[in-house]
Amino acid sequence: MDFSRPHIYHESVASRSNIRYIALPDNDKKKKDDQSLDDRVIASANQAAQDLLLGPGLADVDPRLIDATRFQESMTPSSDTIQPGSLVVIFESFDNLNFVYAKSKEIFNNRNGHFHHDDFIGKPFGCKIRSRNNRGYGYCFLLKPTPELWSRSVNHRTQIVHELDASMICFYLQLRPNMVVCETGTGSGAMSHAIMRTISPAGKLHTFEFNHQRATQARQEFAENGLSHLVEVYHKDVCGKAPVIENYKPGEKEDTKDNKKEEDTPPPQQSSSSSSSPQQVQGGFGLLGQSVDAIFLDLPEPWLAVPHAAFCLKPDGRLASYSPCVEQTQRTVTAMRKAGFHSLKTFEFRLRENYVHEYDMDPPPRAKRPKVDPNPHDRSRMNNNNDKATTDDITVAMVGDEDTGAEADNEESQVSEAEISLTAGPDEVEDAIEAAKATPISTAATAKKEKTSPTTAVNASSKQRKMVVARPFTNMRGHTAFLTFATAGLLPQPDPNNNKNPTK
Repeated sequence: MDFSRPHIYHESVASRSNIRYIALPDNDKKKKDDQSLDDRVIASANQAAQDLLLGPGLADVDPRLIDATRFQESMTPSSDTIQPGSLVVIFESFDNLNFVYAKSKEIFNNRNGHFHHDDFIGKPFGCKIRSRNNRGYGYCFLLKPTPELWSRSVNHRTQIVHELDASMICFYLQLRPNMVVCETGTGSGAMSHAIMRTISPAGKLHTFEFNHQRATQARQEFAENGLSHLVEVYHKDVCGKAPVIENYKPGEKEDTKDNKKEEDTPPPQQSSSSSSSPQQVQGGFGLLGQSVDAIFLDLPEPWLAVPHAAFCLKPDGRLASYSPCVEQTQRTVTAMRKAGFHSLKTFEFRLRENYVHEYDMDPPPRAKRPKVDPNPHDRSRMNNNNDKATTDDITVAMVGDEDTGAEADNEESQVSEAEISLTAGPDEVEDAIEAAKATPISTAATAKKEKTSPTTAVNASSKQRKMVVARPFTNMRGHTAFLTFATAGLLPQPDPNNNKNPTK
């Protein structure tokens, strides 16, 4: 991975600014009133350069440090092509990713065909590779590895921390480059990669795993990915529930011959003759007090590790606990408060993905529907009020200019009925209505009818607009978990191993 390589330095805007300390002549120690204007300007410029490059309020500073050329810009070197031994993430399908280390004469096989590593080497990341069999119909994409792609392609030895929770953990732990971080529960190493990317190029991750096989496999994967200089893997139970190895050295390589037999087992115990020693059942991180910037706990019983975390964290250091059950979170919060932590917050993050498509859709209708009287020819209603009908009884709410021809015809006849009913009696109304139906359609109605000709219908279909619509996935990746964050206090906390009762 790119972040595993040391940063490279090159000129920046600051280094090219030529800001530096300018030595004054021998009379620079004269009183301020006796200095010339040029000397005063140079002295003020030197002070401004010192405040800018080294910070304000410093005294007795070496003038050689006040030089902008010392402040070059650092960046992570990027590899654009696949080299022998490079880690390559293979995109097989939308929900199927895999990974290989490019080696000459090796072959990667999947349902799409046979893919030779020799075809990978020298190609740029992101390219499309055809299979050598199946007449080249099978293909896959070669992607540059990232912690997110790694977490989706690696075999999950345990339940992993998905990318949404990983990003929130790095954010709320306030991780920065060159920090010292502890992690409990290495598992598949997904969260470890996200932390190492954040603390590179000179940070250090101390990750602890109580399972012998998982610790050995994680150490091997970190070495193959070129991350050994950023991480130290420990085979240890931080909670202190299992006895530890005598003269245990953090990071030492254990024998891997019997890995299968030791799966899901704590570190090996000592003999019963020495088990009475109070120094054998010890938890903690094995680091000095107030030496760690942040700690992440991913344990079944994180409250047992909270006192050890309080001892190792620096003042105002950050602590995060990842628990699937709210009962675990409650016990952890209680332990955090007893250990002097403050500013406690608990979150639950869920990521809901959506299918996004673009469709041609008709614009929504904007015309109002006609509001018609249900009985416009009811004689009993027209005979009321001295055989006179009001216009409100039979008036029809008209549609705008976009009415169809049929609506225009109906509108013309209804208007004629309304005009006749205002001046004639009931018998004369019936005769006038029959005569109005037999008359030709008025020019106004004809004009409205012409607006809805077949040509107009074609134009209406051409008014379709492209709209982006989204449909949520049926399932949300990830699992329910509660993240609790806290800040360490300013006072140092005691080492729990020194206060542990051996008979308890």
